[in-house]
Amino acid sequence: MERANVDCQETQRWLPGYVDGEVDLVRAVEIEQHLQTCVRCAQAYNNQQALRAAIRGSALYATAPASLQKRIQASVREASKPTPSRRVWRWPWLGVAAALACVAIVAWGLGRAWVAPAADDRLAAEVLAGHVRSLMADHLADVTSSDRHTVKPWFNGKLDFSPAVEDLASQGFPLTGGRLDYLDGRPVAALVYQRQRHIINLFIWPAPQAGDEAAASETLQGYNLIHWTKARMVYWAVSDLNTDELQEFVRLIQK
Repeated sequence: MERANVDCQETQRWLPGYVDGEVDLVRAVEIEQHLQTCVRCAQAYNNQQALRAAIRGSALYATAPASLQKRIQASVREASKPTPSRRVWRWPWLGVAAALACVAIVAWGLGRAWVAPAADDRLAAEVLAGHVRSLMADHLADVTSSDRHTVKPWFNGKLDFSPAVEDLASQGFPLTGGRLDYLDGRPVAALVYQRQRHIINLFIWPAPQAGDEAAASETLQGYNLIHWTKARMVYWAVSDLNTDELQEFVRLIQK
């Protein structure tokens, strides 16, 4: 059992590089073998793949211009030129300055330095990845039904809690089904609703130590997300639906 945990830790540590094709062949083979036998790590891999595809397909993704690449290469060549020996003792900081200039240009091209995301930001990205993955894989529902008395019992024995399931068809948000998903390190319930042609994923899981929190909304890569906590349950609603209509959906769920 201890060895399995070590394998998972190593896989999770190398997974971002593996997704980007930046690990060596031996490491890639080890990761692939582990993903074939570990459901949790395979799910994490799918999450990162879906999130990567969503970012590349969004309007926020931009490729660095060729002119920037040329400037960086020129700066590197300039920094690599040997300094005449007679001037080394007078200008020892020239090499350092050139290197710093190169770093500054790279940082400018990237737009901003990388900052480790906060826990809420990581969870929001994970929720969005789950939503996008369900659309890309054509796997919206494990149980397809507009009847809450069919959807709710389907989760029995599959989760350690019973999610509240409501059909809001009369209010314009019909229930279309449900499925199992994996978020925040645990299995969760995903209820699927529809608003005309827009899909809404409502993720639900228990948080025994959490207090009630009012709904908070954010926009990520063109998708709207609203999350709140009530009666020790966490709720995340995500969709490409406009903010006003998604907030209306959330108010109906909360009632």
